[in-house]
Amino acid sequence: QVQLVESGGGLVQAGGSLRLSCAASGRTFSRYVMGWFRQAPGKEREFVGGISWSGDNTYYVDSVKGRFTISRDNAKNTVYLQMNSLKPEDTAVYYCAADQRDLIATMPEKYDYWGQGTQVTVSS
Repeated sequence: QVQLVESGGGLVQAGGSLRLSCAASGRTFSRYVMGWFRQAPGKEREFVGGISWSGDNTYYVDSVKGRFTISRDNAKNTVYLQMNSLKPEDTAVYYCAADQRDLIATMPEKYDYWGQGTQVTVSS
Protein backbone atom coordinates (compact mmCIF):
# COMPACT_ATOMS: atom_id res chain seq x y z
CA GLN A 1 0.00 0.00 0.00
CA VAL A 2 1.25 3.47 -0.92
CA GLN A 3 -0.26 6.78 0.11
CA LEU A 4 0.58 9.85 -1.96
CA VAL A 5 0.29 13.51 -1.00
CA GLU A 6 0.92 16.29 -3.52
CA SER A 7 1.94 19.82 -2.62
CA GLY A 8 3.33 22.93 -4.27
CA GLY A 9 0.43 24.02 -6.41
CA GLY A 10 -0.73 27.61 -6.62
CA LEU A 11 -1.34 30.62 -8.81
CA VAL A 12 1.42 31.77 -11.13
CA GLN A 13 1.67 34.13 -14.08
CA ALA A 14 2.33 32.83 -17.57
CA GLY A 15 6.04 32.26 -18.05
CA GLY A 16 6.55 31.49 -14.40
CA SER A 17 7.58 28.32 -12.62
CA LEU A 18 6.27 25.97 -9.97
CA ARG A 19 7.66 22.84 -8.38
CA LEU A 20 5.22 20.18 -7.31
CA SER A 21 6.14 17.52 -4.81
CA CYS A 22 4.56 14.15 -4.16
CA ALA A 23 5.43 12.53 -0.86
CA ALA A 24 4.84 8.81 -0.57
CA SER A 25 4.42 6.58 2.43
CA GLY A 26 5.63 3.01 2.44
CA ARG A 27 9.02 1.37 2.36
CA THR A 28 8.78 0.19 -1.22
CA PHE A 29 8.51 3.59 -2.90
CA SER A 30 11.65 2.93 -4.90
CA ARG A 31 9.97 -0.02 -6.62
CA TYR A 32 7.17 2.08 -8.14
CA VAL A 33 7.11 3.88 -11.42
CA MET A 34 5.73 7.33 -10.70
CA GLY A 35 3.54 9.32 -13.02
CA TRP A 36 2.16 12.84 -13.08
CA PHE A 37 -1.27 13.52 -14.55
CA ARG A 38 -3.44 16.59 -14.81
CA GLN A 39 -7.12 17.25 -15.25
CA ALA A 40 -8.65 20.52 -16.37
CA PRO A 41 -12.35 21.29 -15.84
CA GLY A 42 -14.50 19.39 -18.31
CA LYS A 43 -11.57 17.39 -19.66
CA GLU A 44 -10.27 13.89 -19.17
CA ARG A 45 -7.29 13.16 -16.97
CA GLU A 46 -4.15 13.59 -19.05
CA PHE A 47 -0.73 11.99 -18.69
CA VAL A 48 2.00 14.59 -18.18
CA GLY A 49 5.06 12.46 -17.60
CA GLY A 50 6.56 9.56 -15.72
CA ILE A 51 9.78 8.36 -14.16
CA SER A 52 11.21 4.89 -13.73
CA TRP A 53 12.08 3.20 -10.44
CA SER A 54 15.67 4.34 -10.53
CA GLY A 55 15.01 7.74 -12.01
CA ASP A 56 17.17 6.93 -15.01
CA ASN A 57 14.28 7.04 -17.45
CA THR A 58 11.63 9.68 -17.95
CA TYR A 59 8.89 10.18 -20.51
CA TYR A 60 6.80 13.27 -21.21
CA VAL A 61 3.80 14.21 -23.24
CA ASP A 62 4.80 16.39 -26.19
CA SER A 63 3.04 19.49 -24.85
CA VAL A 64 5.36 19.72 -21.83
CA LYS A 65 8.66 18.49 -23.27
CA GLY A 66 11.43 20.97 -22.65
CA ARG A 67 9.37 22.80 -20.02
CA PHE A 68 8.64 20.17 -17.36
CA THR A 69 11.09 17.90 -15.58
CA ILE A 70 10.32 14.94 -13.34
CA SER A 71 12.80 13.74 -10.75
CA ARG A 72 12.69 11.56 -7.67
CA ASP A 73 14.54 11.13 -4.42
CA ASN A 74 13.98 7.59 -3.23
CA ALA A 75 15.71 8.28 0.07
CA LYS A 76 13.03 10.90 0.78
CA ASN A 77 10.16 8.93 -0.81
CA THR A 78 9.40 11.95 -2.96
CA VAL A 79 8.89 12.65 -6.64
CA TYR A 80 8.98 16.13 -8.11
CA LEU A 81 7.53 17.93 -11.09
CA GLN A 82 9.44 21.08 -12.01
CA MET A 83 7.31 23.20 -14.31
CA ASN A 84 8.90 26.10 -16.18
CA SER A 85 7.59 28.48 -18.83
CA LEU A 86 4.06 27.82 -17.66
CA LYS A 87 1.17 28.59 -19.96
CA PRO A 88 -2.52 29.22 -19.21
CA GLU A 89 -3.32 25.88 -20.82
CA ASP A 90 -1.29 24.17 -18.09
CA THR A 91 -4.01 25.14 -15.63
CA ALA A 92 -5.37 21.96 -14.04
CA VAL A 93 -5.42 19.81 -10.96
CA TYR A 94 -2.18 17.85 -10.94
CA TYR A 95 -2.02 14.32 -9.56
CA CYS A 96 0.82 11.96 -8.88
CA ALA A 97 0.30 8.24 -9.22
CA ALA A 98 2.25 5.05 -8.52
CA ASP A 99 2.47 1.95 -10.69
CA GLN A 100 3.96 -1.34 -9.52
CA ARG A 101 4.92 -2.44 -13.01
CA ASP A 102 8.31 -1.73 -14.58
CA LEU A 103 6.87 0.44 -17.31
CA ILE A 104 6.02 4.12 -17.66
CA ALA A 105 2.37 3.85 -18.65
CA THR A 106 0.42 6.79 -20.04
CA MET A 107 -3.07 5.49 -19.26
CA PRO A 108 -4.49 6.42 -15.85
CA GLU A 109 -6.09 3.02 -15.30
CA LYS A 110 -2.63 1.40 -15.26
CA TYR A 111 -1.71 3.17 -12.04
CA ASP A 112 -2.43 1.59 -8.68
CA TYR A 113 -2.32 4.52 -6.26
CA TRP A 114 -3.24 8.20 -6.54
CA GLY A 115 -2.80 11.36 -4.56
CA GLN A 116 -5.58 13.83 -3.89
CA GLY A 117 -4.29 16.40 -6.38
CA THR A 118 -3.03 19.95 -6.18
CA GLN A 119 -4.40 22.91 -8.14
CA VAL A 120 -2.17 24.78 -10.57
CA THR A 121 -3.55 27.97 -12.06
CA VAL A 122 -1.62 29.93 -14.67
CA SER A 123 -2.87 33.43 -15.40
CA SER A 124 -2.31 35.17 -18.71
